[in-house]
Amino acid sequence: MTQTTVPVIFDLDGTLVDPAGGITGGISAALREMDLPVPEQSVLNSMVGPKLSDSLLHLANVPSELVDETIERYRCHYKETGIGQSTLYPGIYELLEFFAESGRPVAVATQKPQSIACLVLEHHGIADFFVSIRGAADDESLGANTASGKVEIVGAALADLHSQPAVMVGDRHQDVAGAMANGLDCIGVTWGFAPDGELEEAGAVAVVSTTGELRTKIEELDAVRTAALSEVQNDGSL
Repeated sequence: MTQTTVPVIFDLDGTLVDPAGGITGGISAALREMDLPVPEQSVLNSMVGPKLSDSLLHLANVPSELVDETIERYRCHYKETGIGQSTLYPGIYELLEFFAESGRPVAVATQKPQSIACLVLEHHGIADFFVSIRGAADDESLGANTASGKVEIVGAALADLHSQPAVMVGDRHQDVAGAMANGLDCIGVTWGFAPDGELEEAGAVAVVSTTGELRTKIEELDAVRTAALSEVQNDGSL
């Protein structure tokens, strides 16, 4: 029987790309320009991944009437300098290249605005590896009538893959929740921004610390899915 190849949906910041201060530095700069307090670094780090407007409201305590302008100022900083500060995590390019050569479909699901996610992936020369790049709406204002939570974004990427089941790979509890809501397993990675224990508590099926471990775990899932499919087919032939 042919080995099942499980499609993979990746988170972006903290999973594929290390923002290297590009996000937190941009947020800090925007807050200073708005004469607002800048949170300590641990709080800024926790703002990488979730929807920015939510983080500004609930983590940085930005008044709701100032959120939209703060986001605009942040985006200017990020486009001018933040993208250039980011780097691929070790082994990511090689892993994506291997998946492409072996015919494994991959996608991106991020709460970063979709157009900016595309710019980041193109900057690092990896955009062409992905069948689908899904992100939040470009309009991040509080008044925007958009449903761009992680659940919906993962669901959109999954629909683009035309395949069930897939596996999610991410660095925060939002990635695990988005995967589980769409009936997917999630593998957590330790090189991102999750505090110790967050991914396990959220329900990740595994937590890995290198891209080599990630590849091995995905290939283990291939074997499990192949065996399960074979059992179903054998039962049906009885």
